[in-house]
Amino acid sequence: MSDAQANEAEKNIEIWKVKKLIKRLEAARGNGTSMISLIIPPKDQVSRAAKMLAEEYGTASNIKSRVNRQSVLSAITSTQQRLKLYNKVPPNGLVVYCGEILTSEGKERKVNIDFEPFKPINTSLYLCDNKFHTEALAELLESDQKFGFIIMDGNGALFGTLSGNTRDIVHKFSVDLPKKHGRGGQSALRFARLREEKRHNYVRKVAELAVQNFITNDKVNVAGIILAGSADFKNDLNASDMFDGRLASKVIKVVDVSYGGENGFNQAIELSSETLGNVKFIQEKKLIGKYFEEISQDTGRVCYGIEDTLKALELGAVETLIVFENLEITRWVLKDSQGAEVILHTTKQQETANRDKFMDKETGQEMEVVSQESFLEWIAEHYKDFGTTLEFVSDRSTEGNQFVKGFGGIGGILRYKVNFEQLADIDDDDDYYDGRCCKTFVFDMC
Repeated sequence: MSDAQANEAEKNIEIWKVKKLIKRLEAARGNGTSMISLIIPPKDQVSRAAKMLAEEYGTASNIKSRVNRQSVLSAITSTQQRLKLYNKVPPNGLVVYCGEILTSEGKERKVNIDFEPFKPINTSLYLCDNKFHTEALAELLESDQKFGFIIMDGNGALFGTLSGNTRDIVHKFSVDLPKKHGRGGQSALRFARLREEKRHNYVRKVAELAVQNFITNDKVNVAGIILAGSADFKNDLNASDMFDGRLASKVIKVVDVSYGGENGFNQAIELSSETLGNVKFIQEKKLIGKYFEEISQDTGRVCYGIEDTLKALELGAVETLIVFENLEITRWVLKDSQGAEVILHTTKQQETANRDKFMDKETGQEMEVVSQESFLEWIAEHYKDFGTTLEFVSDRSTEGNQFVKGFGGIGGILRYKVNFEQLADIDDDDDYYDGRCCKTFVFDMC
């Protein structure tokens, strides 16, 4: 893997972390207005933010409600402590969230988060509210390059966008165009004229809708436009004076497709893959396509399911680890009566339906829970320990959906062939398969 690809993979992991953080922060609620959201843009001064917080502390000291006053002052103090960790604002800016939130049990819990975003955040924000404000973070995720698609054929047109790994249909309509007529004489001329007029009106309508869908506040809202279709309509549009010049200048590819509508949209994405090489959706399809190719060729250089994938990771055999971005697996670290660690990986259903693995064989009691966390978060922090590259994928593409439903949403492309049946035989004889002083149990996902 090249340095550029490695950097892109790192960036995608950071994006995934921000997505998960936003989800958690959006769900959090507090008692009163003691949840602070602070964003400092690049090239701003930490000292300015510190001065502002000192002034806010003075103002908050006058809050009449004693409980609310103490909560707000505590949140401001926590924010000030976080700021002291930074001599200057990082190159991409600084995001801080501090305050007390209510847990699902109704208890209060302190939250203190500070980080540099994965790319510059050009927003200055300070809010003290009963919720955390994540709008600026969400905008960072949305500002991936977006491409527009116009699919035209004799039955209608479709307008779509592709951004990252998100494909959207923004508008579509049907059209009833007259076919070529076989009559001769004056009828032929009249029908030809009517047919040409309807085609002209169709192209005009597409040109007008293109402006509505791809221009916002007099600015083109996509990085490029792909025109696709099964007849000459796409070329007619591209050459037409009715096609807005701002959009015409953004056309980066014109492709022939066999279908109209959504199938044509999918085919246009495929045929534009070289042009759109850096778009996450295309990268995702190529990656999972490579994974499926290894399976179809029976190379033995793939693994799937949580159990075999973890074994392959321990061997250092996984070149690329592929994981569904919303995989719901919990990683448990337990301790038995002998003091040995036991690691479990369970889905929510397995966690409640099968408690046998949580039981200590010696005492018959449930083992002590040392830690419990999302497997996704754990692997995002530890994948480098296994010498692998981590790629999160969605289920939005056909390939991604098949990977999630057919292979449990976790698998890997291996450096060399691994005999998992042989490893399973070893595991049957000895629980210490990973060479560490701990037992590892896994519920098979597939």
